[in-house]
Amino acid sequence: MHRDDFPMLEKDIIYFDNGATSLKPQVVIDKMNDYYTNYSANAHRGDYDISYQVDLEYENTRDLVKEFLNAKFKEEIVFTSGTTESLNMIASGFFAKLLETGDEILITNSEHASNVLPWFKLARTLGCVIKYIPLDDNLHVTLNNVKESISPRTKIISLAGVTNVIGDIRPIKEITKFAHEHDIFVVVDGAQSVPHLKTDVQDLDIDFLAFSGHKMLGPTGIGVLYGKKELLENLEPINLGGGMNESFDNENEVYLKDLPTKLEAGTPNISGVIGLGAAIKYLQEIGMDNIHEREVALRNYLIDKLVIIPYIDIINLEADSGIVAFNVDDIFSQDVAYYLNKYNICVRAGSHCAKILKNSTGVTNSIRISLYFYNTEKEIDTLVDLLKNKDKILKEMI
Repeated sequence: MHRDDFPMLEKDIIYFDNGATSLKPQVVIDKMNDYYTNYSANAHRGDYDISYQVDLEYENTRDLVKEFLNAKFKEEIVFTSGTTESLNMIASGFFAKLLETGDEILITNSEHASNVLPWFKLARTLGCVIKYIPLDDNLHVTLNNVKESISPRTKIISLAGVTNVIGDIRPIKEITKFAHEHDIFVVVDGAQSVPHLKTDVQDLDIDFLAFSGHKMLGPTGIGVLYGKKELLENLEPINLGGGMNESFDNENEVYLKDLPTKLEAGTPNISGVIGLGAAIKYLQEIGMDNIHEREVALRNYLIDKLVIIPYIDIINLEADSGIVAFNVDDIFSQDVAYYLNKYNICVRAGSHCAKILKNSTGVTNSIRISLYFYNTEKEIDTLVDLLKNKDKILKEMI
């Protein structure tokens, strides 16, 4: 599916690490090269033609993101370096001045580090309490478990839309509806959901959303912070500097620009923003529903092949995303990854930045296959054939 659009696929590799970063289509590469080659000026600073062209392209991407997410206002789209910075801005810039000692933040054991450590920091500095929503037998989040986890002190529920190891799609809309009935904010880590699923922030009614460009065919070093406008108005910038201030004469007379500019200090990742715009247009042309349907079909094909291998333990047997995590009995996950690398197959092995997931699974490390629409059944067959012979793995993994 659209494989000819990706230069990396011309190499002799099978790429199954899309959860870490996706490959880039030629249109994204060309769009970024066009900026560097033909109008490589700064944004929002120059009074000359090529700088004006930069401004148009930069703000055009903001319009594209607004449309892609169905945000209500353009000002609700803030460009960041990625999901990690966005979540830190939400925690430190908004909630740090709102929370009090004893207030509760709900997360799960299956969250990525970027949706754990900023909340840990608030717990340490403000005396907040981190609580964990229990996972069901499939390691999924259910609305009932969310309901049973809240208390009158619960102020935030922060969840991945899709988790990066278990791959479960959370019932965000239902959770948000319940949370708002109890005056609880909902933060969504969209790093693994926005690239794969249609995301409508108004329909979901989420308060904040964070995601990264490089996991959705775009460049590295660019991401998005979405927030409801009235909430972003009260988000304190964690970076101060050029571009985001209206004026300053002394320490008592500092005036900031309006949203979203006041949250985008310094020279932005201009080529990254422009490349993200090209990636979004590309995804829209394929259709997010088509992408999700293809990934589910590929996952089901892989699962059907793996379940018949007796020494493979699948950690997330039930999931509706393109993520499959497993282990080969008695073989360290990274040894399996090294073995597969000998055959130019790229997989992820380790804890996948979900280091507290072991509290629910009892498994510290695993091999992760994360599929995208450009993967094929033939690639999966090659992978499975290499996993069928355990003796071969043991012999060749060194």
